[in-house]
Amino acid sequence: MCKKIILAILLINIITINTLHCNDNKKKKTVVIDAGHGGQDTGAIGAISKEKDLVLNISLLVGKYLTEYMDNVNVVYTRKDDTFVPLRDRAKIANDSKADLFVSIHINSNKSDKPDGTETFAIGPHKNESNLEVAKKENSVIVFEEDYSTHYEGFDPNSAESYIMFSMMQNININQSLSVASYIETEFSEKARRKSRGVKQAGFLVLWLTSMPSVLVECGFISNEKEEVYLSSTQGQEYIASAIYRAIKKYISELTALEAALEEPAHKNKPADVKLGETQNENRVVFRIQTTSSSEKIEKTHPQFSKYNDFYEYTENDTYKYTIGKFYSYDDAKKMQDSIQADFPGAFIVAFKGNTKISIADALK
Repeated sequence: MCKKIILAILLINIITINTLHCNDNKKKKTVVIDAGHGGQDTGAIGAISKEKDLVLNISLLVGKYLTEYMDNVNVVYTRKDDTFVPLRDRAKIANDSKADLFVSIHINSNKSDKPDGTETFAIGPHKNESNLEVAKKENSVIVFEEDYSTHYEGFDPNSAESYIMFSMMQNININQSLSVASYIETEFSEKARRKSRGVKQAGFLVLWLTSMPSVLVECGFISNEKEEVYLSSTQGQEYIASAIYRAIKKYISELTALEAALEEPAHKNKPADVKLGETQNENRVVFRIQTTSSSEKIEKTHPQFSKYNDFYEYTENDTYKYTIGKFYSYDDAKKMQDSIQADFPGAFIVAFKGNTKISIADALK
């Protein structure tokens, strides 16, 4: 089984790279909206509603807002009615569409009626049992599929051992996925005024099988009486959908701006070199290579940084983040990023103006 899983991971990474290359020059972006569950798969059941119905309403609203307000976005749905769609088919719809983003929309539940709030997941190893339980619950829908053990190479959604593969993989889209997840949770908290439980990672099959940045959104708890009433209301669904829409809009806008900036002639993106003896402007844009993030502080004497210079630490969302290198040219930063792949496979470029982090698109203006 392990050999098959590793082979599948390699194939997915190859598909991902090919998809990214195919989408490089695509002007109109494709967003796949995935309403979880459907048909005989009701999802979580509350006192007055079913998950499959609530997430379909929210998903259709998200797609409606994207279609009406973003001319540069093509919306694809995995389902638009009460239909059961296997997880592998949901991923296939996204992959066949060469999508730029996949957003799967769900509603949470718990044995207790106390938990409430939203949380957004990217693919990855679960850091605690609660994350694993959410993944198990969402993955368990494969039992509605005929011969699911064959289709998913013997994956058992209720076995902790089956989730080992998610700790083995290096997802090429993880940084973009985490950014989208962060945007969604920020919108929920700041604009929709919902309690945010934060950005998390866990082993969701539907995210694992997709070859583009992908997130799974839990819009609240159907098991919480007050939250179920909110999620069942027209206003509640509109607020939740508009928050997801705004987050997608921010991500697509940044992606489009970055691609436009990178298409500019190299000399426009590269500031003049600082001459020997010249005082450097501290407000100048600087590019760095982010290599690591941690909930605990890491000292620059740590062995993983021993080969590199210009160690830099900053904090974001209560997380310590670490970079190496300092460049005034995006092209030079990209060369450094490529050269350290063996040590830091997931490394990516970040930009700062002074001590303030800014988007790459703004940095290249």
